[in-house]
Formats: sequence, structure tokens, C-alpha cells
Amino acid sequence: METKLKKIKAFVFDVDGVLTDGGLFADLNGEFYRTFDSKDGFALRMAIMHGYHLGIITGGRSESIKMRFQACGINPQDVYLGSRNKIEDFEDFCNRHGLIAEEVMYFGDDLPDAPVILACGCGVTPSDAVDEVKEIADLVSTRPGGKGCARECIEMVMKLHGEWKLDVQDYKKKF
Repeated sequence: METKLKKIKAFVFDVDGVLTDGGLFADLNGEFYRTFDSKDGFALRMAIMHGYHLGIITGGRSESIKMRFQACGINPQDVYLGSRNKIEDFEDFCNRHGLIAEEVMYFGDDLPDAPVILACGCGVTPSDAVDEVKEIADLVSTRPGGKGCARECIEMVMKLHGEWKLDVQDYKKKF
């Protein structure tokens, strides 16, 4: 596993069930609301500050998803909304950043994520993912979706590279 983790240069995430607990609130206008873990958000910022590429590939279509991850420093063009073929979007992300699949850690929790989990360098799934995805993932987090799964694995990779350090001045400038 350490050999795979040492190659990681990018993190790509599904949203519902990975960066959220999968629950959705809906208003009368059909807008969906999600709850995100602030510790996951901090880990995303840490990764960006240390030069990792980050992407979001989600079936969700809400512009609020883009806004949430823009606040974490993710480039809006790296947020793929309404994805129905996640492997195509994953390949586009890799091509745009000059990455090969084995340099990317992908986080997914359900069947639409399976092709990317199989294609990437390290496929991660939360502890509460569906069984079919747990069976094919390289790493099953000890944390459920929306409750620190992303933080746990980003921190693991960054600590392996000696990068899990906060430069307060850099953080203040970027966020």
C-alpha cells in the first residue's frame, strides 16, 4: 500500500456518501442541501496548499456544490456536476493536469464510482460504502462518508510525504 500512496499527486472525490453522509434535504423548489465535515474541508485545503490537484466528480447538479469546493480552493473547472459516466470525467481531469491514473487517489462509495476506483492508483471508500465497492477498493477508511473519511486518507498520504504541516501565513493568504 505504501508504494501506491507514495505515487499520489491528486485526490478526486464523489460528493454524496463520501464528502457528505449521503443525506439530502430538499426545499419546495427542488434545491438539495448537504452537510459537509469541516475537518474534511481543512484537509482539502492542506492538500491544495502542498500542490496536490483536487477534483470533484458527482452526479449532483447543484451549483452549491461548486461554491462549497471553491471555498476549499478547488478550481471550478475541476468540479464535474451531473456526471453520469465518471470514468470519462476522471480521464478528462487526468489529461488536463498531465496525470496518469496511478497518481490519483479516488474516493467513492457506490456503484457509479466502481470504474474509477478500479482505474485509479488508489481507490478509497468510506466505511459505510456499499459492499460491492468495499470489495474492490484498495483502502476502506475507518470513517464513514461525511465524517472524516477524506481527512483520514489525505492526511495519511501527506504524512507519508512529510507534508502534513500547516504554514499559517500561507493558509491566511490562500484562504
